[in-house]
Amino acid sequence: MLPRPSELTPSELRVLGLLPTNLTRAEIAHDLHVSIHTVNTHIRNLYAKLGAGDRSAAVQRARRLRLLAHRLSPASPK
Repeated sequence: MLPRPSELTPSELRVLGLLPTNLTRAEIAHDLHVSIHTVNTHIRNLYAKLGAGDRSAAVQRARRLRLLAHRLSPASPK
């Protein structure tokens, strides 16, 4: 069974919000002012709760569950 938004911790939701970016785990840790070990733990928990095997699958599942905003169109080139 897939999680309800209330089953994800606030910290997991913060990490989840950065997964669609091109930030590395180390950059996510820096942005959130936590250790990379903390980010790795949150990502591992997110994968388990979302039933995902990788970052892309976690983002897709989170979007389907409306835990992340859907991207309306690809980013336009600068």
